[in-house]
Amino acid sequence: MALFQSSFFSESLEISASMNVIIPQGEKRRPLKTLYLLHGLSDDHTTWCRRTSIERYAEEYGIAVVMPAVNRSFYADMAHGAKYWTFVSEELPLLARSFFPLSERREDNFAAGLSMGGYGAFKLGLTHPNRYAAVASLSGAVDVNRLVAEGFGGDIRNIVGDPASVPGSSIDLFALAERVAGRPDAPLLYQCCGTEDFLYEDNVRFREHCRGLGLPLTYEEEPGTHEWGYWDLKIRRVLSWLPLQAD
Repeated sequence: MALFQSSFFSESLEISASMNVIIPQGEKRRPLKTLYLLHGLSDDHTTWCRRTSIERYAEEYGIAVVMPAVNRSFYADMAHGAKYWTFVSEELPLLARSFFPLSERREDNFAAGLSMGGYGAFKLGLTHPNRYAAVASLSGAVDVNRLVAEGFGGDIRNIVGDPASVPGSSIDLFALAERVAGRPDAPLLYQCCGTEDFLYEDNVRFREHCRGLGLPLTYEEEPGTHEWGYWDLKIRRVLSWLPLQAD
């Protein structure tokens, strides 16, 4: 595998941006299946490589992994900040495909993330089911309504502006799940959370919501907290779960 550390100018952010990309090495140049792997609130584009063995795990499956930096944006077009949702959902895939031999086919594209990144991965899949075949949330911050109500970390007004506007909006995963329910192109969903994680109850609520809607959800839980040992274990599970059928 080859690891590329990329810096480039983002039109949507209007600043220089960064991503790390893992690419299979020694193969013919061909469109590669791609996992967009998203970081958590206090992390950046380097953290998955520094805290897990994602490069070694991805090699087994011959999949490219794109890891962008989004700061503390919650993968949103911020009310008082940059357009990180536009960056991740629209600009980033086009830029990454212009730099690297990545497939643009829905069946070859996936997203996953931890905590804030788990929210971002589900948001990508539920907003654009025509672009992602499967998405995974590890210890995800899936109930943004509760986080807004609690005013997490002082970040929330910069992200959403008026908290009253969040329920039922395009940043509410519960509402997004309702909109995609029943669609033939609903993405496969994988969700996991440790039973001692402070986000566990949020994940249980979202699990029950998805089950009630009949969405294709794989849910797993076991003892665990909000920490990298758990995520290093579960990202291996995500890779084995992805529909990576041979061409």
